[in-house]
Amino acid sequence: MYFAQYYLDCLSQASYLIGDESTGRAVLVDPRRDIDDYLSDAEAAGLRIELVIETHIHADFLSGHLELARATGATIAFGEAAATGFPIRRLRDGERLDLGSGADGGVTLTVLATPGHTPESICLVVREHAADEVPFGVLTGDTLFVGDVGRPDLLSAAGHSPHDMALRLRRSLHTKLLTLPDATRVFPAHGAGSACGRNLSTETSSTIGDQRRLNYALQPMPEDEFVRLVTAGQPATPGYFAHDSALNRDGHPLLEPTPLAALTLEEALTARDEHGAALLDCRPLDVYTRAHLTGSLHTSLDTRFAEYAGSVVAPGTPIVLLADAGTEDEARLRLARIGYDRVLGYIPDPAAALAREPALTSVSHRIGMDELPDEHVQLIDVRNASEFADGALPGARNLPLATLCDHLTLLDRRRPVVLYCRSGNRSVIAAALLEARGFADVCDVAGGYEALGARVG
Repeated sequence: MYFAQYYLDCLSQASYLIGDESTGRAVLVDPRRDIDDYLSDAEAAGLRIELVIETHIHADFLSGHLELARATGATIAFGEAAATGFPIRRLRDGERLDLGSGADGGVTLTVLATPGHTPESICLVVREHAADEVPFGVLTGDTLFVGDVGRPDLLSAAGHSPHDMALRLRRSLHTKLLTLPDATRVFPAHGAGSACGRNLSTETSSTIGDQRRLNYALQPMPEDEFVRLVTAGQPATPGYFAHDSALNRDGHPLLEPTPLAALTLEEALTARDEHGAALLDCRPLDVYTRAHLTGSLHTSLDTRFAEYAGSVVAPGTPIVLLADAGTEDEARLRLARIGYDRVLGYIPDPAAALAREPALTSVSHRIGMDELPDEHVQLIDVRNASEFADGALPGARNLPLATLCDHLTLLDRRRPVVLYCRSGNRSVIAAALLEARGFADVCDVAGGYEALGARVG
């Protein structure tokens, strides 16, 4: 059996290539849009990708099923409950997919319908030989993570209440996944940092037995307690999630990388003023805060770049990048992974361009722990609600970065705004957003709540 996990740290996302080396038949599960690694690995192993399976309609990234179907001729498959805008194979609960042949049956995948995170969610039980009593593993999608379970609240606006989805999730966990042998390996679609759950481990695999013992959501408890646990304190949902979910369901343009145009500062400003382009500075935080283009947005490539960009830039907005030499293509690719394809170009060597135009340059206003004003300011905590609940500064108001764009009317533009997060990264992104939206007096706390903790005990 050929089995490969592809883990993308910047999106905390995992995909899987599984094949039977005796027949050369293979499937790819939950792929991202940039597919070259899959294709080269499959070719090197002598595998033909015949089926592209999505464990559910993803919301946090743009899937690569359409790109793979074009490149390989593979059929796209979803759970039976999926409704899509393109032809798919519907996988039924209990259906067995045979990749091998011969007396032992070779590699097989068995479909488990596991609604809860979404109605069409499925898991795939992988056996190296069809008759194996203990499976090699199970691909759990967003139903079961290492240390957590899928959040059931993302579809509440589409007529599925979090309470109903949580009950369906509980049934899926206990009647499907927890019936597997303890030695069955668990391979989820996401790891730590994903907004698809709140307590995900940094480990990218586990076993059913370890999760049965250690996962808080799998412990014996009444239904109402399970519902409360898995619906409370979930991370704020970035604004691009609904956009990506729709594109993954209905179809999207294929990824077609082309050379990225180098723009002058004047051309970038024209794109902003005449076409509504967002000027997105993706240089390191310390470089941005020392000198940046006034009115630009910020999120660094050394953090959760795409997710944060999708929190401060509306889907469909044209984008101009301010990027250090050699990083512009990586920034454009990461944006493409969440369906942000309208990158007009980039400003090469932003530092040099800004040095020639000091009138267009700003320095971030950052304060230290001892400089935090005691009154007359709007103190805004841009961490997630669960972080805020675990401890916050007196008088702070919680407006998570992921949804800050939707709540700017709650802020008084006439009063100073002081922002903080855990370490000082999200607060800089939030400060850039407010400044770009015309707030005149904005600063953030360097070091964040980690540095400020001493003030609150």
